[in-house]
Amino acid sequence: MCRLGRVADADLDFALELAELADSLSLPRFRASDLRVETKPDLTPVTDADRTVERALRDRIAADRPGETVLGEEEGDDGGDIRWIVDPIDGTRNFSRGLPVWATLIGLERDGDVVCGVVSAPALGHRWWAARGKGAWRDGEPIAVSAVATLADAAVSCSGGADLAYFEARTWHARGLGDFWQHMLVAEGALDAAVDSRLSIWDYAAVAIVVQEAGGRSGAPDGEAARPDEQLVSTNGLLHDEVLKQLNAL
Repeated sequence: MCRLGRVADADLDFALELAELADSLSLPRFRASDLRVETKPDLTPVTDADRTVERALRDRIAADRPGETVLGEEEGDDGGDIRWIVDPIDGTRNFSRGLPVWATLIGLERDGDVVCGVVSAPALGHRWWAARGKGAWRDGEPIAVSAVATLADAAVSCSGGADLAYFEARTWHARGLGDFWQHMLVAEGALDAAVDSRLSIWDYAAVAIVVQEAGGRSGAPDGEAARPDEQLVSTNGLLHDEVLKQLNAL
């Protein structure tokens, strides 16, 4: 995928290389007739592609970035002040059923702050990325959030049915698109807000920085930074306080 039209950043360059590696492994397994799907102890699905991608990224990081660690969905947290936060396939249910809305999420955290992130969705043909203080991009083109300033004029996506029904009655358009994609659509201005379910850190680390660097806000329902086991709310910034107010009124 195109990597032109952005500022140079060594961490982001490496994250993009990791995304290329991930795509080269995941895409051939998408809709493969011999795809293996298992159920984890938490009753969520995992495929052979999830495990292969995470293991490959861990090996590459260990080889090229000694001293940096990994927190991954499938193999856990190595700890450390500099760690790569990896969701090998966000949207495993979609992946396992042949739906193209899935992605590899890669974020780099330094001393508790995510400094860059890549969201790579090869079946959709798109990749989004951002570095702290340097903007956000999709397929080599800079992206920005929308300028919609009133909830009644907004297009919103919600993962939960109750949230969706609530916002459908209060917005111009509401749908349940789910997973990483709804947040990337906020980042590129196609949606004005997205309300997700309770997430793990690997679900939001890369996603939130892309929204933020595109000019939006992405965090927990109480207005604080995103954190594990809380919903993730992303908006164009102009609507953020109103979306949180409505969400907390539910």
